[in-house]
Amino acid sequence: MENNRKLLVTASPHVRSKRDVKSDMLDVIIALVPAGIAAVYFFGIKALILILASVATCVLSEFIFNKVTKRKNSIKDLSAVVTGILLAYNVPFTLPVWQLVIGAVFAIIIAKMFFGGLGQNIVNPALAARAFLMASWSEQMTSFVPPARVQTLKTVGDVSMLTGATPLSDPASYTTMDLFLGNIPGSLGEVSKIALLIGALYLLVRKVIHIRIPLTYILTTTILMGLLGEGFDQSLRYILSGGLILGAFFMATDYTSTPVTKKGQYVFAIGAGFLTSMIRLYGGYPEGVSYSILLMNLIVPIIEKYTRERTFGKAKVKKGESNE
Repeated sequence: MENNRKLLVTASPHVRSKRDVKSDMLDVIIALVPAGIAAVYFFGIKALILILASVATCVLSEFIFNKVTKRKNSIKDLSAVVTGILLAYNVPFTLPVWQLVIGAVFAIIIAKMFFGGLGQNIVNPALAARAFLMASWSEQMTSFVPPARVQTLKTVGDVSMLTGATPLSDPASYTTMDLFLGNIPGSLGEVSKIALLIGALYLLVRKVIHIRIPLTYILTTTILMGLLGEGFDQSLRYILSGGLILGAFFMATDYTSTPVTKKGQYVFAIGAGFLTSMIRLYGGYPEGVSYSILLMNLIVPIIEKYTRERTFGKAKVKKGESNE
């Protein structure tokens, strides 16, 4: 069959887009702003100091590492800024600034740059740093102060006298409205769910993330908690308590440390939901989001190996022949 039309063949990539890493990171930063405003509102100027210290340390650490190793300057892609914000959002308001600074250095140097920089890290740097801080200063990382009692810290030096139970460890102490608005003890960025959902909606509209992983993750956690926990009448509390929304929309959707295949993303999200539920129900620590995402990050290569689409047109190499 003859066809006079010419086929134009060009080099890849064939799909072009105006979006790049910097624009995506900028959108993430914008999406995280509402949660930051809520943190400052509930916890005061100390929250802003922690956020700024974390961001500045992350950016400076990446800049110095690139200078020392004579690599191309990469701070302009804004990924270090995102890591700094997310790390600050995963610590309590009572954490000393110097400890957060050490955690920020760990996030950039150990969890990111030692693996080759952006796109090469095997786990989410902010979550890796949070795990490091939990292992190093567990008492300080679990000292949560209710927003209503923050002002008392000005006159009382012993933080342990003021710490309160989180909604995960004492669910009856807080109303659904408190959980939704953020008038609860917890890490800086996780308390206000309305602020996080505003940011998540922005990312979805901008198509920076897909709803696939967050929705699957949240539903899996909720279903398992309902079946194995206190029943489905507490479903909304399961979602609004702890860092589930922060983790689902802002950390489980990390491009580098999550699968690229659709099937793989479902497997990743279901696995994270399962681990979160098991840690919350049977673990010694009431929250499980961070460790669940980190553990799933580590098995992403295995997930992708078994969920990637079959390659068509690949010929078998016969014995004794070379495929070069």
